[in-house]
Amino acid sequence: MRVIAGSARRLVLVTPDGENTRPTQDRIKETLFNMIQNEIPGCVFVDLFAGSGGIGIEALSRGAVKAYFVENAAEPYKCIQTNLHTTRFEEAATVLKQDVTLALRGIHEKEVDIIYLDPPYEAGLYDRTLVQLQEMPYVTENTLLIAEAPLDMDFDFAEAFGFKIVKEKEYKTNKHVFLKRV
Repeated sequence: MRVIAGSARRLVLVTPDGENTRPTQDRIKETLFNMIQNEIPGCVFVDLFAGSGGIGIEALSRGAVKAYFVENAAEPYKCIQTNLHTTRFEEAATVLKQDVTLALRGIHEKEVDIIYLDPPYEAGLYDRTLVQLQEMPYVTENTLLIAEAPLDMDFDFAEAFGFKIVKEKEYKTNKHVFLKRV
């Protein structure tokens, strides 16, 4: 896995061993960032269930001013630390080694611009995370939530938590669902 574009372009990132994390493929990451490229410069970015931190690091490389990385597992947490050191983004990053529920309360921003969530697909964490996000004062009508999810997952449930689907982008094996506050 590597950084696709920006100031850290072409730097190789480490990823955790095993099947517990699914790093977003480079071509999917490139497509995603091409779709949101105008929102990245100057933004505050949150990478939930961050794994190796590749998505948040890509945002920093492309001009985000601050990124929060939330990862509770030890090995992925170490990978994030290594990758931030490799890319020299340590000063612009806050890494929270906590459960997402607790970590969301530890973000103290007036407004967050983009929140990316990519939980384990079968763990039932989408609902729990959206319930928490609807209560956070930094999630405004301007905040863009992007969920990476399996192709067959229906996101109509998001409306019950105060979010509407504004766009979906399907790939061969998964999709990105773009959400905003209702």
